Amino acid sequence: MEDISTMDKFIKALREAQYCIVFTGAGVSTLSGIQDFRGEKGLYKKVDADKIFDLSYFHQDPSYYYRNSKDFIYDLEEKEPNIIHQEIARLEKIGIVKAVITQNIDLLHQKAGSVKVIAVHGSPEVHKCLECGRNFTFREISRVVQRDELPTCDSCGGIIKPEITFFGEMLPAGALEQAIAESSRADLMVVLGSSLVVQPAASFPLYTLENGGQMIIVNNMATPLDSRAFLRCQDLYTLFAYTREHI
Repeated sequence: MEDISTMDKFIKALREAQYCIVFTGAGVSTLSGIQDFRGEKGLYKKVDADKIFDLSYFHQDPSYYYRNSKDFIYDLEEKEPNIIHQEIARLEKIGIVKAVITQNIDLLHQKAGSVKVIAVHGSPEVHKCLECGRNFTFREISRVVQRDELPTCDSCGGIIKPEITFFGEMLPAGALEQAIAESSRADLMVVLGSSLVVQPAASFPLYTLENGGQMIIVNNMATPLDSRAFLRCQDLYTLFAYTREHI
């Protein structure tokens, strides 16, 4: 629970910012029933993190990814944005938030109505055959995965991979350039629910700081950049419930 003075400082910072951007990690989606990765009850406590999103292992055994992501990626149509997604979208609509940079692949920012969303780790909206390059929709692949079957290309029989950035892949070039540009322009970056350990995305706040901007971090675990934040909070829900009432 955040104290009132801290929440008032948060509100004041948002109101006074000329160019505020939001950077989100898995922690913003836990209220929507989606597991985070590195939290106390995170996904990586249950599956091998070195395998599930590892590109070389995916080529060896794509079934490991599909089997272990069935209940946190391929059920996304059942998930709804929570108060944090909704408030970020509202703050964008009234002109306070200029852009959202997200590490998340759950599409909930878009579902909540955020318009300028930079998905730096890609998206499961599109899946691609690694042999012939044919594209498949999320819905097409989700139906197959929910039947506990391995998706394969019905044109050539090739392996199908989501357009999510796996370990061993470069971030999407366009998204990376956009994220750096927005981070460099921001006079305030609000970091929400990110452990700030996955590079290169975790370095985006440094572009804001190095260009004279300020940073707020809201996360229930420590991050490597805590000492450089001018405001540090822990309780996302309380903070955004307060924001809803006061902006």
